Amino acid sequence: VILEGSNPEIIWPSASTIGNILQKRGFVKPRKRKRGVIPPSEPFRGYDHPNAVWCADFKGDFKLRDGIRCYPLTISDGFSRFLLCCKGLSGTRTYETKREFERCFREYGLPNAIRTDNGIPFAAGSGLSLLSTWWIKLGIFPERIRPGKPQENGRHERMHRTLKAEAVYPIRSSMR
Repeated sequence: VILEGSNPEIIWPSASTIGNILQKRGFVKPRKRKRGVIPPSEPFRGYDHPNAVWCADFKGDFKLRDGIRCYPLTISDGFSRFLLCCKGLSGTRTYETKREFERCFREYGLPNAIRTDNGIPFAAGSGLSLLSTWWIKLGIFPERIRPGKPQENGRHERMHRTLKAEAVYPIRSSMR
């Protein structure tokens, strides 16, 4: 704007083009972006007895035959690998997820920790999510894996692979 005003007869490149030129010449250093999630909680607790660590995640989303999307919430015990919950929810909202955790707590007791990824509703950009805050109030430690490292919750991810093979592929093969 300043350059255009001082020399209106010259056609100046756009601001983004000038920025790209300055960056290529080394005059501009890129800013580090802040990730808005809480850091992972390492070292992780061991799976040395039932209810030591539960693992939880959403197995993506699936479009059902009627066009409605389904978000399967899965919760498993890290020690026994017992599947505590596999419930198709209408979304990843906190209240639906909390309701399923309440049911699991009543049926199986409270774990010492719950290991999840950094997705909604398990983590929030500003720190702890409502769900994680509730867990802490119950005396449960929320464990976070590093972003992009699903192998840190490998037992649970392996169960997801089996779940998908058993639940999704047979449906595909029967569709015409």
